[in-house]
Amino acid sequence: MPEGVETVGKRRIALDPCSEPCPIERGMRILGGKWTGSILWHLKDGPIRFNDLARMVDGASKKMITDRLRHLEDCGLVSRTVRNTSPVSVEYEITELGRTALGVLDELREWAENLPLSEPA
Repeated sequence: MPEGVETVGKRRIALDPCSEPCPIERGMRILGGKWTGSILWHLKDGPIRFNDLARMVDGASKKMITDRLRHLEDCGLVSRTVRNTSPVSVEYEITELGRTALGVLDELREWAENLPLSEPA
């Protein structure tokens, strides 16, 4: 029987249920969005202009990339800089907090590379 669980009849009941998301769930809410990991991974080597990033994350729409970047910026993982050039350009850069997620993403990459290939259902 797992710790913190009690059996009543045939049902299992948590003795101390979580009232807030656990740390894993909180992390997944930040990093688990589609394209989020790819965006962070591409930003690891330095600032990137939006259109260059959009070309790197092939398959994602510009709207999706914009949404993910806003989310990452709100979470403090990415910073946005507007360059006063002609035309105006926007660059994104990973923050120190964002860099702390790169180890997790690298572990995930290694894990996924070692998964057995399976046939689609």
